[in-house]
Amino acid sequence: MDAQHALAALWRAAALPPEALEAVTLTGVDPVFPSSFAVGAAAQSTLAAAALAACELGHARGTPRQRVTVDCLHAAMESTGWFSLDGRTPQVWDAFSGLYPCADGHVRIHANFRHHREGALRLLDLDPATATREAAQQALSGWRALDFESAAAERGLVATALRSFEAWDATPQGQAVAAQPLLHMERIGDAAPRTLPPLRADQLPLSGLRMLDLTRILAGPMGGRTLAAYGADVMLVNAPHLPNIEAIADTSRGKRSAHVDLREAAGRDTLWRLVDEAHVFVQGYRPGALVARGFGPEALARRRAGIVCVSLTAYGAQGPWAGRRGFDSLVQTAMGFNHAEGEAAGDGKPRPLPMQMLDVATGYLIAFGAAAALWRQQREGGSWHVQVSLAQTGHWLRGLGRVPNGLDLARPDPASWTAVEPSGFGELCAVRHSAQLSRTPAGWARPSMPPGSDPPAWP
Repeated sequence: MDAQHALAALWRAAALPPEALEAVTLTGVDPVFPSSFAVGAAAQSTLAAAALAACELGHARGTPRQRVTVDCLHAAMESTGWFSLDGRTPQVWDAFSGLYPCADGHVRIHANFRHHREGALRLLDLDPATATREAAQQALSGWRALDFESAAAERGLVATALRSFEAWDATPQGQAVAAQPLLHMERIGDAAPRTLPPLRADQLPLSGLRMLDLTRILAGPMGGRTLAAYGADVMLVNAPHLPNIEAIADTSRGKRSAHVDLREAAGRDTLWRLVDEAHVFVQGYRPGALVARGFGPEALARRRAGIVCVSLTAYGAQGPWAGRRGFDSLVQTAMGFNHAEGEAAGDGKPRPLPMQMLDVATGYLIAFGAAAALWRQQREGGSWHVQVSLAQTGHWLRGLGRVPNGLDLARPDPASWTAVEPSGFGELCAVRHSAQLSRTPAGWARPSMPPGSDPPAWP
């Protein structure tokens, strides 16, 4: 399936007006990055869907339609998340993160957060203060891959066994994911169509709309950043005790950044005040965590009738892994992508996709789902809940088909696609936004700022 057909399928699934598709132009085709998968089409179609849905909402608010153009290579380059700060390219992975051989296969460990790293090392009977990667490798050689995966999950850690597509498809979770749609959008409450702020033809299509971003790693932050590129007033809500990764300097472009501690009653009261003026609430906490704090979709809809809630999970809302933590690299490994890329390369050596494609495409789907649900709220009323997951995006990516000889391609240099801008983290050099809007150029009016730089209040 090429990007144009993939976009049309997304558009139909969200029940958006088909005539809007006449206003989109997609240029370029795979391969654009070294992969046997259609990573360019995946990036291009999901980003185009987000931009076009934002523009269609702008049209519903009274402005003329405008053309959306997305180039395949540019979209894929933006999806790499490449950036530098003050000329330094940050290290993406912790020294203990990665793929390890074990007694009967391989496992991948995600150790970018200290508590995950230390938990995995303790599971291997290693002292986190003195352990080396070589010691971890030696300890894992005595484990069966599925046994380590299960033991890690029981402790709330993040590690997965390497599987083939066939092995994943045979698991109960693989079957549960295959039975679910890529994006699940449902009406969860009654409400009249919300009156949105007036919009001028020279304003970005989401101008005047307020969106809360309660996410921290890549998929959710990319979704919020994309919405901000189309004019939304996005507030990233973090907390002082929560860890972050350096990519926050890139993914926070265009956002406000506030601290709210939901462990405290005062923090929960603050979040409710923010909800009272929000149009969209995006969250990527582990399953059930925000429900336990009182901020589940139904509770939000009761408090703020007409709100659009977007929930992000690793493995979907159904199946035995529905409550399991996960990150892109782990989902790729569990679902068979690493194994398949190794087979396509001809050497059988497992290797990841050339970017965290499941994260990024899911982030664009978050933005698409939010804008599409807002459009439907204007037409149908109601409160809405959109659900996406990395695993469902992975299943969809498989369905786009394979790219013959895609791995023969050299990885392109990002220099042609970057721009330098100030940020609260230092001088930021990062990839420019790849969706071009013909009348109101997309981009970020606010520089990225460290967590807690803004007050937790709408202006």
